[in-house]
Amino acid sequence: MTKAKRSSPAARVAELRRLVEHHLYRYHVLDDPELSDAAYDALYDELQALEDQHPKLVSPDSPTQRVGAPPADGFRKVAHLSPMGSLEKVTTAEALSKWADDVRKRLGTDEPVAYVLEPKIDGSAVSLVYENGVYMRGATRGDGLRGEDVTGNLRTLQSVPLRLLEQDGTRPPDVLEVRGEIYFPLAGFAQFTEAQLAAGRKPAPNARNAAAGSLRQLNPAVTAERPLSIYVYGVGVRGDAGPPTQWETLAWLRELGFRTNPDAERLESIEEVAEACAAWEARRGQLGYEIDGIVIKVDSFVQQETLGSLHGRPRFARAYKWAPTAAVTRLLAIHVRVGRTGVLNPLAELEPVQVGGVTVSSATLHNEDDIRRKDIRVGDLVVVQRAGDVIPQVVGPAGEHESGTKPWRMPKRCPLCRTGIVKPEGEVMHRCPNRACPSRGLETLYHWAGSAMDIEGVGGNTIKKLWDEGLVRSLPDLYRVTTEQLEVLEGYAEISAARAIASIERSKEQPFSRVLFGLNIPKVGWVIARNLALHFGSVDALVAATQSELEEVEGVGPDRAVLIAEWFSDEENQALVAELRDLGIQMVSAEQARPVEGSLTGQQFVITGTLESLKREDAKAALEALGAKVSESVSGKTTGVIVGESPGSKAQKAEKLGVPVLSEDDLTALLRAR
Repeated sequence: MTKAKRSSPAARVAELRRLVEHHLYRYHVLDDPELSDAAYDALYDELQALEDQHPKLVSPDSPTQRVGAPPADGFRKVAHLSPMGSLEKVTTAEALSKWADDVRKRLGTDEPVAYVLEPKIDGSAVSLVYENGVYMRGATRGDGLRGEDVTGNLRTLQSVPLRLLEQDGTRPPDVLEVRGEIYFPLAGFAQFTEAQLAAGRKPAPNARNAAAGSLRQLNPAVTAERPLSIYVYGVGVRGDAGPPTQWETLAWLRELGFRTNPDAERLESIEEVAEACAAWEARRGQLGYEIDGIVIKVDSFVQQETLGSLHGRPRFARAYKWAPTAAVTRLLAIHVRVGRTGVLNPLAELEPVQVGGVTVSSATLHNEDDIRRKDIRVGDLVVVQRAGDVIPQVVGPAGEHESGTKPWRMPKRCPLCRTGIVKPEGEVMHRCPNRACPSRGLETLYHWAGSAMDIEGVGGNTIKKLWDEGLVRSLPDLYRVTTEQLEVLEGYAEISAARAIASIERSKEQPFSRVLFGLNIPKVGWVIARNLALHFGSVDALVAATQSELEEVEGVGPDRAVLIAEWFSDEENQALVAELRDLGIQMVSAEQARPVEGSLTGQQFVITGTLESLKREDAKAALEALGAKVSESVSGKTTGVIVGESPGSKAQKAEKLGVPVLSEDDLTALLRAR
């Protein structure tokens, strides 16, 4: 029998380069990877091993000789002040020990070496540039040398300081470049996924992709609606400022106003490092965000400089990564959970199995179409994967179907209230139309007490117990709960019950914008709720608002305006609002109660296109400071449309409606006339 001819090293290297470049593009540019991290790493490691064995095959354009993939089109490309390198990985305690030996050998002395460990957050790396303490620019990692300018998007994150804190009168550095990781908290990702499914859109496969996609939205308002956060982990350029070690730098960054990971630790030996990495594998499922390993750095910057880098990868740091997180188990059942918007979400009940150090007994199944496409059947052995190392999902069958298994179908009636379910045209999700459905009401209570009103001491378990006891079945019921009723619940005593009741009472002081967010109005997230509160000022004005008036609110648009108008026109919703108002919940915006009075009070403007002399957000702020309103939509009530370069369709609409079109010089004249 003739043996298959093996490809030459040169041919295999060429093939591997093509594959690695392709998958880098899918991951970094399209945010739509085709391979798992483990599969991609296998390709990259094989290429690197072949190049190490055959140095003559190494070329400057090899993926091993650059840091990452080029940034996507659509954003201005900017050069980093210093390269953002990637890290070599290790997967065993033996590899860690070998690296530590190499570090000591290269240092050439017997001086002690300490290490700093941080969870390797699975998000999107960014660079933040500050000049004289003021945030000036933010960029994605890109290829490590140049990234995408996402300054405006990062500005929307509350966790990104716009001005650094001064310590003991010390001026911040003239230029400071800070590195961090943007991530999607898992609780927020779950809500975001539910909203995407409810809207009939394809959800992100994991929180990492959701973070990267949110950061790269062309409209910063979309980024602002998503609960992104950041942990910073180091500096690129800092002049002569800053302490001499990584550990002290993390403390210094915290003092400047940055979020650094509270789980970072400093250890004195590589043996302690190995023990810590093993411990982290067991506890990573307990975190509120995804991690895919541990970053280990030599603490001393002097030692780091001595060790240097190779091919853009520092010798002073390693990324400790765990084994791939997938397993085979049996699918016992598919349950259906009704979300707070009425969406029916399938949930897999699994025979418990260890996946990546965590016991998994359930997993999310997106919708009926996805289940049928994957041909997942109850009773089959299935492949379970912790997507992004954390969120369990059923990938598909592990082999042939078991005898007698059948394709799964969504039930025709809600599993809790028995109301016939519906599937709106053009959507992939089924819904329970019954607004009084028990599960739907329970989810609304969870959202109100947790995400919206921030009621301390009243968590999901308490809400569930109050529901089961029949004490709370609606939002107003929550404000009628007594200390005595809480005291008898498991986990409460006299003092803790009194504190919880006091927290419920304090929530009545939460601003109108939070109330709107908590009312579970379709497609009204935190940012839209805030914009509605600022624009209308009271719930009465919202109830009376027409669809066209709602469209004038920034970020609303025609489709969302229809849903909001329908919600406020519903008699049951109006009764709910009235009952909450009677209980003392804020239904008037404090900001609107004290409107800005100025030379432009009563006038309304739209800004479109790129302005030369100032940023659009600065122009908006200047107009609002004079009492004007600045809207996103042109209507008959618009006083004028201020046009910059490349204005788009808003200028054309203004001409059709007879609304004055103003130049940037006209804007300057308006602002000077104050």
